[in-house]
Amino acid sequence: MTASRHMVETNGLRFGTMVDGPVTGDLAILLHGFPEGAESWLRQVDALAKAGYLAVAPDTRGYGMSDAPQGVEPYAMDHLVEDVVGFIRSFGRTRAHIAGHDWGALVAWFFASRHPEMTETLTVLSVGHPAALAAATASDADQQERSRYVGLFLTEGKAEQVLADDDYQRVRGMLTGHNPKAVPASVVDKYVRSLSRPGRLTAALNYYRANLSGDSAWASLKVEEVKVTAPTLLIWGDQDPALGRRSIEETAPLMTGDYRLVVLEGAGHWLQFERPDEVNRSLIEAVSN
Repeated sequence: MTASRHMVETNGLRFGTMVDGPVTGDLAILLHGFPEGAESWLRQVDALAKAGYLAVAPDTRGYGMSDAPQGVEPYAMDHLVEDVVGFIRSFGRTRAHIAGHDWGALVAWFFASRHPEMTETLTVLSVGHPAALAAATASDADQQERSRYVGLFLTEGKAEQVLADDDYQRVRGMLTGHNPKAVPASVVDKYVRSLSRPGRLTAALNYYRANLSGDSAWASLKVEEVKVTAPTLLIWGDQDPALGRRSIEETAPLMTGDYRLVVLEGAGHWLQFERPDEVNRSLIEAVSN
């Protein structure tokens, strides 16, 4: 694995990116989630590069080597989507294959909807269509129970204290709960060190606060607001503790174009680590078709 680090400037911020593959290859952008960083895609970046793609995994705003603007509003979806536009243009392209996991998946869904002209394919891990997730969160008892942690994350100050207590034990538990050996201890430590820098845990939590509270809540989100026409692959682990079956099953009826679901039986939330070979095969098949 020979990915290199590059700094990219866009939307007034500097972003750290992990890059591998031929400069002439089709561009693939891979977006991480909470509480991770670009390294969550290391094996996929390597696989895409070997398949001839220029793979770019950024530390999204607030994470890793990237800038972390202060306040909640800079983490609203509009800004997150425009960051992806900036990544594509920074590498001299007008289109890209877009992949995302967790929060990166939500950003990828919205990006593909708002910029179909820039989206070659869409691959999302763990998170179904945002309208399906909003509906499940509003009406499905199972999903409501799985999403209870969001209430804590929206509480400024208390969430930071709870997550940072005992050397970030709650964060470590999130990453190791279902499959303790999937995410290497060295990677968990790196994520914790990154989040422990001044203001960084708050920046990561501001993704939730800017998009899932008050007037920003998705409870009334309509499918017309996130209409995706690009070929789409959804990969979901059926033991995911945060995202249940309801929103996954209700994604297909909302899709108007080519759509495929891959269910990884026995897998939890951290699919790039738990099932790297299966994720790699499905991802490369998706971008190659």
